[in-house]
Amino acid sequence: MNKFLFLALTAGCGVAWAQTPATNPMPDGSRDMYVGLGVQSAPRYDGAASRKVSALPVLQVQWSNGVFISGMSAGMHLSDDPVFEYGPLLAVHPGRDESGAGSTIGGIGVVEMTGFIPSPIDKTFLKGERLGGMEEIGARLQAGAFANYYLDPRWRLTGSLLAGAGKERDGVRLELGVQRLAVLAQAHHRVSLSAGVAVVNRRYNDSYFGVSTMESMRSRFPYYSARGGLQDAHVGAHWNWTLSPSWMLTSNVQATRLLGSARNSPLVERPTNVTVSTAIAYRF
Repeated sequence: MNKFLFLALTAGCGVAWAQTPATNPMPDGSRDMYVGLGVQSAPRYDGAASRKVSALPVLQVQWSNGVFISGMSAGMHLSDDPVFEYGPLLAVHPGRDESGAGSTIGGIGVVEMTGFIPSPIDKTFLKGERLGGMEEIGARLQAGAFANYYLDPRWRLTGSLLAGAGKERDGVRLELGVQRLAVLAQAHHRVSLSAGVAVVNRRYNDSYFGVSTMESMRSRFPYYSARGGLQDAHVGAHWNWTLSPSWMLTSNVQATRLLGSARNSPLVERPTNVTVSTAIAYRF
């Protein structure tokens, strides 16, 4: 299995932060594609103590012209240099409703708060929704760029910059990381390790971790203004098991620790969380 297929499947199997697949030289007009289905267990929202289990579709495609789809992201390799990769990147940031679940992946409806503002004693009826009274944030299409640099064939520095998240679509997120690529455990097993940090602007942090004046009046949370800066640090491990030339089992585990202003948000119940997923995929 070539480097692209390994990196693509580790990137797209439900982790919270995007990894772009490696460039894959192919004959003109050709493509590589994997599709599959799995399951993921993750916090209901960043910093939540409760968890949700959901179906996890897998889609990984790369065409010979450099265009790729990797999970909920898509982009294009513009460099022919095997050491330095870069290009434009698009990604979908999931929404968040009052249950803490993303509205685009099966979240339940939002409790309407129009017409009145409950007194503090009335806020108890919101406890059925973890984020009851907080403004819903819809799914957002983000645009930006990625750049990766290979220190050697096994070590890769990664980076991506995406804008467009948050309530007003003005949130910006920079992710920097390092990957240890494709450690061969046995003939049909490959493992990859990764670590990184995320830096966001104030608009991003305030959208997902802040509490506005109106939200504080209609929810159980006090007013809180989140600042920009380091948002989290994360480490992950990825395991691919090649069952046959066409079938693969791909699994991921990632631990994320919220930092700075995000860590201090009243919305945060657990600053450290783990996301795990596994999926079976078929190569076309």
